[in-house]
Amino acid sequence: MPNGKPPFRADHVGSLLRPPELREARAARAEGRLDPAALRAVEDRCIRDAIAGQKAAGLQSATDGEYRRAFWHFDFLAGLGGVEMYESDQGIQFQGGQTKAYGLKVTGPIRYEGHPFVEDFRFVAANAGGAVPKQTIPSPSVLHFRGGRRAVDSHAYPDMAGFFADLGAAYGAAVRDFAAAGCRYLQLDEVNIAYLCDPEQLAQLRNRGEQVEGLLETYAALINAAVARRPSDMTVSMHLCRGNFRSMHIASGGYDPVAEVLFNAIDVDAYFMEYDTERAGGFAPLRFLPKSKAVVLGLVTSKTGELESKDELKRRIEDAAKHAPIEQLAISPQCGFASTEEGNLLTVEQQWAKLRLCAGVAREVWGEA
Repeated sequence: MPNGKPPFRADHVGSLLRPPELREARAARAEGRLDPAALRAVEDRCIRDAIAGQKAAGLQSATDGEYRRAFWHFDFLAGLGGVEMYESDQGIQFQGGQTKAYGLKVTGPIRYEGHPFVEDFRFVAANAGGAVPKQTIPSPSVLHFRGGRRAVDSHAYPDMAGFFADLGAAYGAAVRDFAAAGCRYLQLDEVNIAYLCDPEQLAQLRNRGEQVEGLLETYAALINAAVARRPSDMTVSMHLCRGNFRSMHIASGGYDPVAEVLFNAIDVDAYFMEYDTERAGGFAPLRFLPKSKAVVLGLVTSKTGELESKDELKRRIEDAAKHAPIEQLAISPQCGFASTEEGNLLTVEQQWAKLRLCAGVAREVWGEA
């Protein structure tokens, strides 16, 4: 956080609401009415506008808004060798609805064979205009949590130890590829560790035959393998939330069951932590935060358009600072505004107002954005 390094006092998770032009172009491409080059040109134009919007809101980091993806997770994971995306019987169940019906399965040895996201990052970096380009990818644990043993071909992986080893190695190669492209701010979207705080989610894992005991430590080792050989000047952050689709959620539960491992056994530099509702629990787990790391408090909700009170946000930062030093804290929305291309239920102007609010609070609390 010091010396202009990320995360910044005001930051954001990554995804942004898709503009109408982009929605129309992606629909036209899906229907065969637009060729890939024409879609790419629309995406490029919209991403440049998104970067300008992030800078105008007072942010020091910039993403592509995840404009080239349909899902925050499937698009990246399906680009790994041995992983396939398929149409499933049902989507991911949220409290109130489902996503589009797609899933992932492992059909062969997992490997990294290059990834289009790397070139996508280069475009953001070339157009960042002084902002720090940030790349977001799903945490490797997502490939296991969503389908578990049933989604992994037993001939490719007779036991799951080989699956986790290959997955960690593939991610490690991807991280190094992003680094070679100039990425120095990488975020792993790790919702599953937050889900492990919810007894209902644990029960669902047990019901499908998963070994829940030790799963947190397995995920920690997997993430560490993914980032072990990153450059020393690359900041790796981890985003945790309890589900975000069309302003709906999946899980509930405070961070208490995972805090010690989360903060002290996982080798990342910062944590974007959902804290916009009581579903995330209190700030007491922040007491485990080591002095070398930072937490970006997700106090501003991305799920609704109503603007939070500056005074209330400041009060909550003060409450968090009772458990972790305020110089190790920052502020952001609790999640992205469009974890899938459908987006949350607020307007584009409300989105930008939320980001401006984060920057304004950061200036008043820390004297910097």
